[in-house]
Amino acid sequence: MTDSKERIHFIPLESDPAIFTELIRNLGVHSLNFEDVLSLDAAHLVPTTGSLALSGPVYALILIFPTTETYEAELKAAKSRARSEGTQYAGHGADEPVIWFDQTIHNACGLYAILHAISNTARTCIAPDSLFGRFLESCIDLDPEKRARALEASPGIAEAYREAATQGSTAVPNAEDEVDFHYVCFVKSPLNGHLYDLDGDKNGPVDRDERLEGDCDLLSGGLKLAESYIQDGNSQFQLMALVKPGQ
Repeated sequence: MTDSKERIHFIPLESDPAIFTELIRNLGVHSLNFEDVLSLDAAHLVPTTGSLALSGPVYALILIFPTTETYEAELKAAKSRARSEGTQYAGHGADEPVIWFDQTIHNACGLYAILHAISNTARTCIAPDSLFGRFLESCIDLDPEKRARALEASPGIAEAYREAATQGSTAVPNAEDEVDFHYVCFVKSPLNGHLYDLDGDKNGPVDRDERLEGDCDLLSGGLKLAESYIQDGNSQFQLMALVKPGQ
C-alpha cells in the first residue's frame, strides 16, 4: 500500500518460510522458525495429533493476502481521519499491551509483520546483544513516529532485509513497484492475554478480543482472524506460523 508517509522504498519480501527464518536469524532470533500453515482447522495442526502438524507451539501468525482498491482506500481514509481528529495511536514503552511499528517503508510489510511477531512473542529468544536486540532496546520507549524513524535509519536491519529480499524463486521486482499482496501479524499480548491484529498500515494495534468472544488461544483464535480476511472462494492467501520446534 502506498501512502505519503512512506519515505523509503524496499524490495518486496517473498513469502517463503525459509527466507523469513533466515532473516530472523540475521536479526538475532535463533531458536524459532517460520513454517507454512496448511490448514485453517486447528485440530490438523496440533503436534501430537494433527496430520498437518506444526513442529512446535505457535508464537505468532503472519497472513499474506491479496489487497483490493476498496481495502486500501478504507485504510487510507481511517488514517486520514485519525490525523485530522488527533486520534493517532501514540502508545509507547514496555507497559503497552503490544509493540507496534507504523509502516513508513514502502513494500516492506513483510518486514513489519516479522518485527511485530518477534517483538511481541519472542523477547526471550532475541539475543540482547544482537542487531535486533539492541534496536528494540533503543526504540521501545519511543513514540510511533520516532520509532518509525529509528527503523528507517537502521542500516543493519536494512542490509539484513535486502539480503533476504533478493532471494527466492521469483524475479526480484523494483522497490518502487506496486504489489498486490499484504502481510499482517496476529499475536497474543504477554501483558493482557488478548489477541492483537498488527498491521503497520492501520492506526495502531487492533485488539480483537471482543470479536473472538474470549477465544484467546493464539492458534485457534488466530485462525479465526485469518478466516475473517479471506473472501469466499479466494484461495490466494498464505499463512505462516512462528514456532519453537521440538517443544
